[in-house]
Amino acid sequence: MKQWIAFWNIVLKDMRAYYLKPPNISWGLIFPLAWTAMLFIKSGQGLEDILTLLPGVVCISILFGTTSMLAVTVTFEKKNRSFERLLLAPIPLSLLMLAKTGGAIFFGILNAFVPIIIALFLVDLSGISWCLAIPAIVLIAMVSTFLGLFIAVSVSEVFEAQTFSNFFRFPMIFLCGLFIPIQSLPVFLQPLSFTLPITYGADILRGSINSSNVMSLPFNFLAISLFCIILFSISLRNINKKWIA
Repeated sequence: MKQWIAFWNIVLKDMRAYYLKPPNISWGLIFPLAWTAMLFIKSGQGLEDILTLLPGVVCISILFGTTSMLAVTVTFEKKNRSFERLLLAPIPLSLLMLAKTGGAIFFGILNAFVPIIIALFLVDLSGISWCLAIPAIVLIAMVSTFLGLFIAVSVSEVFEAQTFSNFFRFPMIFLCGLFIPIQSLPVFLQPLSFTLPITYGADILRGSINSSNVMSLPFNFLAISLFCIILFSISLRNINKKWIA
């Protein structure tokens, strides 16, 4: 019981202290919306194409929001040595890091519904399979958060974490099939697309929104779940090796 009390207190503290700061709002909300507007203006697409763009916009809303948060929370607390005080909490390290990432996952899920709510006023969303879309959104938020954690524990400064995050985030916009089909990429880049976790989450969203998924849905769910486990496990190992040992 004490472990879960500590868990929720850590989550709530991070949400109050970090998650509504200007950098998180700009990267998590404003940037995806600005990117979508740019696509519409550049391509001349109409409202009928919103459903085609919606999976990609949802993905980058989650990706940029969650990774920006982890770059601030974990790296900042490590630099100011407040993370060391958290290690005194009566909970295992794995549960502690789930608490540190839980708020980002929740915020990432909320970010995902911002473009969905906007689209609700523009097009008919009655054809969306929510039983697929909601688990996909949760898994995308989890894998994006754990990617942010992996980046945050690999650096020592907040600006380094933000820079390192962009090394992953911007290529994902073009390589994960968010707006450009993977089949349209150069042949030598296509294998790289399947090494990125957002590829599988975006494919599930496409299947749930307009039934245009390329890979089988069970395989997509399995792949993105494995990425979650791998990224979280590597991050825990790095924390034990670099921050504790």
